[in-house]
Amino acid sequence: MFARLPEPGALERVAAAAAAAYGAPSRPHVVLAPGTQILLAAMAAQVAPGRAVVLGPTYGEFARAAALAGHQVTEVASIAQLADADLAIVANPNNPDGRVFGRADLLGAAEALRGRGGGGRLVIDEAFMDVGPHGASLGGEVARGNIVVLRSFGKFYGLAGVRLGFALAAPDLAARLTAWLGPWAVSGPALAIGAVALADAAWAQAMRERLAADARRLDAALAAVGLDVAGGTSLFRLVETRAADEVFHHLGRAGIWVRRFAERPAWLRFGLPADEAAWERLRAALAVGR
Repeated sequence: MFARLPEPGALERVAAAAAAAYGAPSRPHVVLAPGTQILLAAMAAQVAPGRAVVLGPTYGEFARAAALAGHQVTEVASIAQLADADLAIVANPNNPDGRVFGRADLLGAAEALRGRGGGGRLVIDEAFMDVGPHGASLGGEVARGNIVVLRSFGKFYGLAGVRLGFALAAPDLAARLTAWLGPWAVSGPALAIGAVALADAAWAQAMRERLAADARRLDAALAAVGLDVAGGTSLFRLVETRAADEVFHHLGRAGIWVRRFAERPAWLRFGLPADEAAWERLRAALAVGR
């Protein structure tokens, strides 16, 4: 596994498992990549430089990848404002506020983009969809042609260092993306791990239930010290408070890192503690800072 290049059979097994796990129409609709970060650049490069529209506020790498590909980037606040883009990018569920956009709204946006001369493309980053609402994914709709869905392996499985991600797209676009990435883009160990993990539906369901319970526990811990949750998913929680800067530095001094946002100074994003020792460290730090 470590001494040899990945074999075609290993690629096929993971692609088939991903198609089943993410609801893609078939294996030819699946692109394997070393994480979804590189797929942002690949997707932006597949669209001739023009107007890229990002539904925000959201993950900052969307705008950066589009700009590097030569697009003029605009951030908008509503799905209706995506209609005149050459490239439209939406995170669903959104990061960091956890907003979930309805299937009908997203499919309507794709139709509006298709109606433009030459057609616009809708990229939906479903990095957190493993814990999203049942039936919310558009993975099964990519055969329409101008919809691309990105799925992240590392977040839900807690294996970010494995570097594995997927694009779901119409077969012709999937083939171009695969060619853009080049041969042996995904390592042998990543393929071996991904094949086992994606096929284990029982583990995935148990983990969804555990994460939901942990998210409720974190909500309660934050509420106990006057920090109200304003959004998030069961993988992270978003707090909005005028004391964000004070809380950020207090927790930092206690060795607890939370995410803050320069463009939204009242926001803080909390991840889930990994084990009971981490839960106790967070509880103690919150209690001292109360």
